[in-house]
Amino acid sequence: MAAETTRDFEALEAQAQTLMSVFTKAGYDAVAPAVIQPADVFLDVIGESLRARTYVFTDPDGAELCLRPDLTVPTCRLHLARHADPTTPARYCYRGAAFRFQPQGADASHPREFRQAGIERFGDTEREAAEADVIAIVIRAMKKVGLKDWSLRLGDLGLFSSILDVAGISPRWKKRLDDAFLKPLAFREALKAFATGGGVTRVSMPEALLSSLDSADPAASEATVAAYLEEKSIELIGTRPLSDITEHLIGIRESREEKPLDTTAADLIGRYVGISGPARTAGAKIAELVNGAPAGSSEALEMYDRRLALLANAGIDLDRVTFSAEFGRTLAYYSGLVFEVRAKTLGPQSPVATGGRYDGLMRAAGADVDVSAVGAAIHTERLLAAIQGASSWAG
Repeated sequence: MAAETTRDFEALEAQAQTLMSVFTKAGYDAVAPAVIQPADVFLDVIGESLRARTYVFTDPDGAELCLRPDLTVPTCRLHLARHADPTTPARYCYRGAAFRFQPQGADASHPREFRQAGIERFGDTEREAAEADVIAIVIRAMKKVGLKDWSLRLGDLGLFSSILDVAGISPRWKKRLDDAFLKPLAFREALKAFATGGGVTRVSMPEALLSSLDSADPAASEATVAAYLEEKSIELIGTRPLSDITEHLIGIRESREEKPLDTTAADLIGRYVGISGPARTAGAKIAELVNGAPAGSSEALEMYDRRLALLANAGIDLDRVTFSAEFGRTLAYYSGLVFEVRAKTLGPQSPVATGGRYDGLMRAAGADVDVSAVGAAIHTERLLAAIQGASSWAG
């Protein structure tokens, strides 16, 4: 659905100008992050799914670079370049192209080069208020250009993490479940396997290599893995970094020695991820589940209710809002609220806008502390198709 005709390009340009005018009037500073970015930042934080779809290359000086697969990470880097203190409150908006590999046969709503218009805000102390404001502004902008039939889907990685705490599982099990949660289609199968002892990851690595790795000595373990990769002539260009690979292999070795996930905890988690439906009623279902657990906590539920109240106060029709406990997005840097705006004509696999909270991303981009951060991006070509009618798009 890339804009390859004059008519499509002009329509997208007019739409983008309207979107940006809404953002700037709301107090967001217009910026234009570079298209070419250092690859290591993206490959460290975007997650395994998107990492494999990022266009990575090496320049003549040997620097590993990439075409930006989104504009959130570049905006974080821009913020760090502007502010010595990364916690300085700031709001940015942008428009521009992003690039992701799409497998052969992907439909027109998932092009390799696509346009985004979005907002990011950093350093807010009122977390839920900032989240509600981002959602409200993005929806207001899309309504401004003509989107009428929309719905909002919410998820919450922070709430999922709270459920894991309520379940009373070990830190290692919590990490494994957090990692598995980023693959919603496979999560239920993974949870069942973890509870029966069948969830150990199989890798084509020699047992002698795995047994020689030690989490207490990461430097020596990395050296061992590096030596193995060099011996096998396996290059790291475009894949996860050496430290990530080593940590993953250590986790596999240690998980083999761990007992299966407690069945009571697995049942609690399974019932939680099964919660889906209108946002107004989902909170009561979560409360019933958590309050029946021995380590129940009300903090996450209070946050959930406060967020809905703020969305309503911002003018969002809650009858259009749903909650899905297993909705977690595939970008690994999200840490709390996640959301997507859908248009009826495009279907659930092609949301017109996505976003969420990512408090740890600024540290990954070079800051020495975590920074409160939330943002959203509109897929402008999908938005135009939804407004014009999907069948009328000529790109």
